Amino acid sequence: MGRLSEAAIARYRQHGYYAPIPVMSADKAAAIRRRLEAHEASHGVLKGSMRHKSHLLFTWLDSLIRHPAILDAVESVIGPDILCWSSTFFIKEARDPGFVSWHQDSTYWGLDPADIVTAWVALSESTAENGAMRVIPDTQTLEQIAHRDTFAADNLLTRGQEIAVDVDERQAVMLTLQPGEMSLHHVRLIHGSDPNPSAKRRIGFAIRYLPTHVRQIVGTRDSATLVRGVDRFGNFEPEFAPERDLSDAAIAFHAHVMGDQQKVLMQNTPSVTIR
Repeated sequence: MGRLSEAAIARYRQHGYYAPIPVMSADKAAAIRRRLEAHEASHGVLKGSMRHKSHLLFTWLDSLIRHPAILDAVESVIGPDILCWSSTFFIKEARDPGFVSWHQDSTYWGLDPADIVTAWVALSESTAENGAMRVIPDTQTLEQIAHRDTFAADNLLTRGQEIAVDVDERQAVMLTLQPGEMSLHHVRLIHGSDPNPSAKRRIGFAIRYLPTHVRQIVGTRDSATLVRGVDRFGNFEPEFAPERDLSDAAIAFHAHVMGDQQKVLMQNTPSVTIR
């Protein structure tokens, strides 16, 4: 665990992704999963905005976005001054029709330049059997491609967005991960995933990191959490870690932040609630 090797960095730069990267033990990943499932047992599964920027609601997810091994790997590709812009649970229940269409992360984020990386942390097995992520290597070199919104009921993306051009699935590579491993992928890389027909739940936590020089160019307000280094640019309003899980202050702050982010993600659409 720790910084990526020079060969790993070169592979990320060439192909737009790198995996698997061990960042914690399977026992540690299982402990985080137990925290999630304990909350679900008491309050129901996370839905809507609760699945997004969840690190502002739960102390154990605030700790996860700051995990040294995750940040060491991220620093290897974007440098030492790091903001966490967002986080999202991608959970596929057993025999779940949910899928992620082929897309680029950057489509509606409004962030510039595209020096952004997603760390996808596996809290369960993520395999061909239960709908692991697939990527199209080398597509991170493309500019922003046009997408169409589908708002499909089973699409796990906020707008159900999909690439508006044909994707050659013969080029796809599946990123198989074990609990405690993660993948890194560039914000422009084309990727997606199939439904989960298996009896196993698939749980991933995607953390979006960016260097502090990146700006929001669509929304008038945006925020991020400084997780390493120094922010010399001040392009984002600072976010505050929760003092305890689901405190009144954390819930109110999360609602405020998600309102601002929804305006960015849902630009030029009718009023729609983040799923």
